[in-house]
Amino acid sequence: MKQILSALVLAFAAVGAAQAQAWPNKPVTLLVPFPPGGSTDAIARTVAPKLQEKFGTTFVVENKAGATGTVGAAAVKRAAPDGYTLLVSSLGPYVIAPHLIKNTGYDALKDFDYITVAVQAPNVLAVPAASPHKSLADVIAFHKANPGKMSFASSGNGSSDHLTAELFWQVTGTSGLHVPYKGGAPALADLLGGQVDATFGNINTLITNIKAGKLRALAVTSAKRSPLLPDVPSLDESGIKGANVTSWQAIAAPKGLPADIKAKLHTALVAALNDDSVKPKLLGLGFEIVANTPEQFTTFQAAEFARWKQVIETGKISAD
Repeated sequence: MKQILSALVLAFAAVGAAQAQAWPNKPVTLLVPFPPGGSTDAIARTVAPKLQEKFGTTFVVENKAGATGTVGAAAVKRAAPDGYTLLVSSLGPYVIAPHLIKNTGYDALKDFDYITVAVQAPNVLAVPAASPHKSLADVIAFHKANPGKMSFASSGNGSSDHLTAELFWQVTGTSGLHVPYKGGAPALADLLGGQVDATFGNINTLITNIKAGKLRALAVTSAKRSPLLPDVPSLDESGIKGANVTSWQAIAAPKGLPADIKAKLHTALVAALNDDSVKPKLLGLGFEIVANTPEQFTTFQAAEFARWKQVIETGKISAD
């Protein structure tokens, strides 16, 4: 009897190993929890062909938008942890939305296996070209003389540009007026038109209008200057500490992803992001390649989760 049981155990182990080795033997879904056309969607569609080349199977990008990304994230949480459904998302569903939305359908700290942060990009403090504010010092001086008067556009409550402004106000002991829009496009349109005074927009969103002279960049929120805006100082070098913010895009899987599949995915994603045909394009868009390890991403996610929780609670921010 013992021999039969031992044979069965070995047989099941062999089948399990064969299944793991066979991954992927059917299409893999890269689920983006936002509409097509944004930065997250672009990252997914950039790496998908490279993963397809590597593994010889189809990698399909599926957009499942809703509730600031939480609908898609919850769908990935419910998927089987077999490597055939992956979440490609910006920081929102990972570290911001869980503090703003009740019953997201997932626990951001427990329900995912984190694979890698693909890229990150700083935000930029920008004002219209006709603005009287020529420098970061001008903005801070105005804030101190006129609390709550300078308006800042954002793509919505709880968005990266909103929370960056809130963090800036908290760190500098000042206050401004937050003006939320339903998306980045209308926020940018009103900024260009001078209906609002400023924004802390993502560099990818603003760079074209900055280069065209329609917007004036006053500071970047990275620790160092951006290669795309070498003449624009960072908040850090300007003496504003603790307000560095990067918008990031990352890949995760439902909790329980087999270790060997996670390792294969991580290796392939790092190679795709650093590919000679991919990396220059991403750098040109203002992205910095991160491609960190699953362990580093897990630690980073927990730190970011705690950081934005504090900012949101201090600022009494809601999703409404």
